[in-house]
Amino acid sequence: MKILIVEDEELAANRLIQLIQEIEPLAKIFGPLDTVSATVSHLDSNRDYDLIFLDIQLADGKSFSIFDHCNVSTPVIFTTAYDEYALQAFEVNSIDYLLKPVNRDKLKSSIEKFRRLKVHFNDDNPNIQLYEMIRDLKVPKPGVYKTRFLISKGDSMVPVTVSEIACFYAEDKEVFILTKENKRHIIPNSIEDLSLKLDPGQFFRVNRQFILSAEAIRKVHNYFNFKLKVEINPDPRLEIVVSRSKTADFKAWMNGELR
Repeated sequence: MKILIVEDEELAANRLIQLIQEIEPLAKIFGPLDTVSATVSHLDSNRDYDLIFLDIQLADGKSFSIFDHCNVSTPVIFTTAYDEYALQAFEVNSIDYLLKPVNRDKLKSSIEKFRRLKVHFNDDNPNIQLYEMIRDLKVPKPGVYKTRFLISKGDSMVPVTVSEIACFYAEDKEVFILTKENKRHIIPNSIEDLSLKLDPGQFFRVNRQFILSAEAIRKVHNYFNFKLKVEINPDPRLEIVVSRSKTADFKAWMNGELR
């Protein structure tokens, strides 16, 4: 088993490594990595892990943002000192959530849980298959997609319906709603989280940064390297480019077809 450790506390990382070695003496352990940026950079060229142990609060931000910057196909077990992130953790491809200090018996149970899930798949690419199973379990059924967001404004809250939204985008470690009236609101969701909760007939994730509403799209231009550039209303003066891997699906979606 090949395991990656992402943890910014040296003592916690050393303890976790020691416990894993006791439970899985044949495991090959890599890391620890201690930042979001280092993890994203590492996973861009190293994706053949069987399992990732991921701390939530890293030196340069919360690890949920890793999923906005790279496609993580490896099952994840989160480790954290805080229990308030449990729901958000299971909105990405997490199979378990361990509170620090990590308990040996609970760690063993988490690894056994991973093995039980993995045994259902063949050896062609079990990590991808496991990730897709976890993802499919969490995709909302038709008719139960998110229809509104509750936005905090000072000491009050204001509802914003999805029909008012032109796009969602990530910038400077925050995620924003841009409304059709050109108003911006910060929301606590990640782009990965939103891509699972929004109606795919109405919204499309064009790249790691942007999710667009079909109703807001004004014009689409051919762009270099077979990509597409999108103009939306209102004009947020943001460069919105459809990644090359998504151009065919985007064109089909714009034509009213879902893939």
